Amino acid sequence: MRDDRRDDRGFRGGDRRSDDRRDDRRGYDRRNFDQDQKPRYEKKEDADVIFGVRAVIEANKAKRGINKIMIQKGMNKELFNELKEALKRNDYNLQFVPIEKLNAITRQNHQGVVAYSSPVEYRNIEEIVDEKMEKGEKICVLVLDRITDVRNFGGIARTAECQGVDAILIPAKGSALVTSDAIKTSAGALNRIPVCKTDDLKNSLFYLQQSGIRLIACTEKAKSNLYETNLRGNIAVIMGSEENGITQDLINMSDIDTKIPMRGAIASLNVGVAAGMLLYEKTRQELYGI
Repeated sequence: MRDDRRDDRGFRGGDRRSDDRRDDRRGYDRRNFDQDQKPRYEKKEDADVIFGVRAVIEANKAKRGINKIMIQKGMNKELFNELKEALKRNDYNLQFVPIEKLNAITRQNHQGVVAYSSPVEYRNIEEIVDEKMEKGEKICVLVLDRITDVRNFGGIARTAECQGVDAILIPAKGSALVTSDAIKTSAGALNRIPVCKTDDLKNSLFYLQQSGIRLIACTEKAKSNLYETNLRGNIAVIMGSEENGITQDLINMSDIDTKIPMRGAIASLNVGVAAGMLLYEKTRQELYGI
């Protein structure tokens, strides 16, 4: 016998099952589905993350490259003293943060400390310069002053490797460091080109100058034009952040400052584009002359 009774949704009793099947095809589990419950997403752990006091100490003993260490404010005093003692001979970038920051990075038992490891080994710029000079080879160093965007950093490194840059020099603090994301953006170039980290960028640049390397600052404040600037020979090209440009102290100590001529209304270029234009101009001059 046909059931013509309708429920409060207007469906006949005989049609309720087919409606359930339609709901099932949409992916709902009618037994467990709770409209008020938000979906849960498991956080994927970052491959660069080391967490836990003992793990960070062991990474330090193994001389594994570490970009920065984040320590919980008000961390257990005994654990903090143990960590402090283990790290005292290394000038790591330490940040003291609330526990919520660490919990957002990992759900594991971090004991109040999380470190970001570097997927590459940072080199010493003085050693690279000495090696090149001893062999009588020309050297080109790309200096990045406070470039904080990882994608810009990776893109610049890719261009630098393509144009034969011998090393990239970055400050240890206030700059994007080598991460897995940076390596991916660089198309692997950061695995091939040496990256040097320095605690005092000004002192490192002074060493380059004393070694016979000209410092060339690319800044919109310059009077000379890029295409009138001699980029041949031993040079260190300095590029600054898009927000603030190159630190004035570094501009002051540079041998040459130069700018990329522009005809539009916008006053600046993306730093990755600017670095590419300058490095390609260097290659053009070396291959075809000024």
